[in-house]
Amino acid sequence: MTLDQIPLGVPARISAVDWSALVPEEAQRLRALGLDEGARVKLAYRGVFMGRDPLAVEIGRMTVALRRVHARAMTVALEEVAA
Repeated sequence: MTLDQIPLGVPARISAVDWSALVPEEAQRLRALGLDEGARVKLAYRGVFMGRDPLAVEIGRMTVALRRVHARAMTVALEEVAA
């Protein structure tokens, strides 16, 4: 499952990133923001129009806007929510 496919508000962990699918400058920016393997993320918002861009991704206490093409390069695993 990729980052753009997870349900809103469900915590996940990035398990892999296809850096070759991204422009090198964009990949560097995403790494600088902490969006790399092992990072815990949560999808907070999806755009409402045809492309459903942008996506708002929570990482730590920060919220980052991503294009769907960037989120598709990130494979995630859903985390269990404590009851």
